[in-house]
Amino acid sequence: VQLQASGGGLVQAGGSLRLSCAASGRTSSTYTMGWFRQAPGAEREFVAAIRWSGWSGGRTDYADSVKGRFTISRDNAKNTVYLEMNSLKPEDTAVYYCARDPTYLSGSHYSSGDFRSWGQGTLVTVSS
Repeated sequence: VQLQASGGGLVQAGGSLRLSCAASGRTSSTYTMGWFRQAPGAEREFVAAIRWSGWSGGRTDYADSVKGRFTISRDNAKNTVYLEMNSLKPEDTAVYYCARDPTYLSGSHYSSGDFRSWGQGTLVTVSS
């Protein structure tokens, strides 16, 4: 599976951006897709994830730092996941990475090792 992330850019504090992550190749109908971010000098951290299966439907999970401001959503027909980011803060500045695993992961917060495929990062810069 190949992942292509896009949508990063420069935005003022309080503004919004929408990131997209398109999956191609041998994608499965069951999956977990997530967004992580990595600020300069920091560890990569979990941001949000969406899980989907035919029998369980969809479920979303968020890091506490973005809950209420970010929304992850999916378009299965396009094999694309979106991250709508509102009320952006300077501390949201980071390279954002999308990731995918062909399973319905358990739990609600994830680590990088939980995901099999990764896209290239897209830079989000929030100015104060």
